[in-house]
Amino acid sequence: MTTGLILQVDGLTVSFDGFKAVDDLNFYVDVGELRCVIGPNGAGKTTLLDMICGKTKPTAGTIRFKNYELQKMIEFQITRAGVGRKFQNPSIYEDLTVLENLEISYPRRRDPVGSLFWKRGPDVQEKIESVAREIALEDQLHTKAGLLSHGQKQWLEIGLLLMQDPELLLLDEPVAGMSPGEREQTAALLNRISQGRSIVVIEHDMAFVRMIAHKVTVLHQGKLLAEGSMDDVQKDERVIEVYLGH
Repeated sequence: MTTGLILQVDGLTVSFDGFKAVDDLNFYVDVGELRCVIGPNGAGKTTLLDMICGKTKPTAGTIRFKNYELQKMIEFQITRAGVGRKFQNPSIYEDLTVLENLEISYPRRRDPVGSLFWKRGPDVQEKIESVAREIALEDQLHTKAGLLSHGQKQWLEIGLLLMQDPELLLLDEPVAGMSPGEREQTAALLNRISQGRSIVVIEHDMAFVRMIAHKVTVLHQGKLLAEGSMDDVQKDERVIEVYLGH
């Protein structure tokens, strides 16, 4: 098994009209790690993911993913390098079936001619079925995505990312709006798919964080406040004061 760091964030800063949303942040994620990032609203959590995936450019600092410097790249290059990002609201094709959603997410020849003559081969079908099993939608392949439950739509969007085999997955509040049962199933899903890839999850649901996190990072006002196991973080007086106490 490969070990070491897959993501190294050093001195990361971004300013919006003089306000530092992320301020001189250092953040390191190991290969195969499932990391949760928590903190009050405005702590810089989503902005951190925005910079890793190229949506927002940092004012200063470096973001190294494997041998790439992501701050020098644009979004589609970062995706091709192996970083997948899921936003808070699921962006799926509601009029297409689960199978069709997964199929169009499969990386294929990028030129127009290649796309025009592209047909689903046995390797693609196998990949679709494998991902559908992972996200517990193997029995819904021919269901239109718009008919899925809220939780199933979130799982489908994770499936769209898995079709591209990312080595680093960034998930923003994946269990927001889910029922308790769906939250438990999502925890099981993330624990399954973290085998062989690294995942960074932003979350406010502490019970869910406890179910999945290998390590927890707490941000406050754009800076690193605390880091460690869930037990360590929950006992930290500073974390209780600025976040958990509320």
